[in-house]
Amino acid sequence: MSEEIRRINGVEICTENFGSPADPCILLIMGASASMVWWDKEFCIRLAAKGRFVLRYDNRDVGRSTCYPPGEIHYSIHDLVDDAVGVLDSYGIERAHFVGMSLGGMIAQVAALKYPNRVLSITAIASGIFDDRPELPSIAEEILTYHARAAEIDWGNEESVKAYLVGGWKLLNGTRHAFNEKQAMALAGEEIGRANNLPSMFNHARITGGEELYGKVSDLRIPLLVIHGTKDPVLPYPHGEALANAVPGARLVTLEGAGHEIHKDDWERVISEILAHTDEKQSES
Repeated sequence: MSEEIRRINGVEICTENFGSPADPCILLIMGASASMVWWDKEFCIRLAAKGRFVLRYDNRDVGRSTCYPPGEIHYSIHDLVDDAVGVLDSYGIERAHFVGMSLGGMIAQVAALKYPNRVLSITAIASGIFDDRPELPSIAEEILTYHARAAEIDWGNEESVKAYLVGGWKLLNGTRHAFNEKQAMALAGEEIGRANNLPSMFNHARITGGEELYGKVSDLRIPLLVIHGTKDPVLPYPHGEALANAVPGARLVTLEGAGHEIHKDDWERVISEILAHTDEKQSES
């Protein structure tokens, strides 16, 4: 249970594992502009304690993985998908349950379309369908306005950066639970302390690719669990509904009042749902 830098697809990817490799594997994929520490270590340990081999990793441009200069992007959604599968390869794992948050849920969908023999199931949290759906509601304007001031931040001043990160995360909080500022400050400190180049995280806003797969998600025939909050300001609730409605047999778990988050007060529900969804004995019966 320690971080490792692995050479995958010609880049460096930072990974960490929890539990026994003999257990079914869960690959945790975080969303845009966030490193793997958003999958809280305690969250990972609790999954592993229930008989899962848990992997988390930093996508390109966040955490300790390869970063490119801010404003430059040298990869597409396909590269992020290949990185995810490459993480499995590096651990000698043939198939895994993909659990993705936000963009991570879309990476999981593309992975299942490109590599159907590698993805046992998908759990998409605060995510949406990988498709062109202009009718779906957009991200809240206040979030775009807030992050438009990123260029004004003194990225060499840790306290200013912490305040900026925490302020942005507060906007993601729903009405279900109170925002935990102390916990957010600790997370911000961890993000800053382990980032190769923190402003590179904004490169994720430039990710493109995979347009040829639009309209294909409904072809998926693997177990899909969608967990979505009704107060998500980034990918509003209809995005989760659209994903669940697109895939035959998909199940939608609604978190009333939850935002674009995996709030600690919801861990028990979220973990129990993931464990039930990835219970291979149950799926075989």
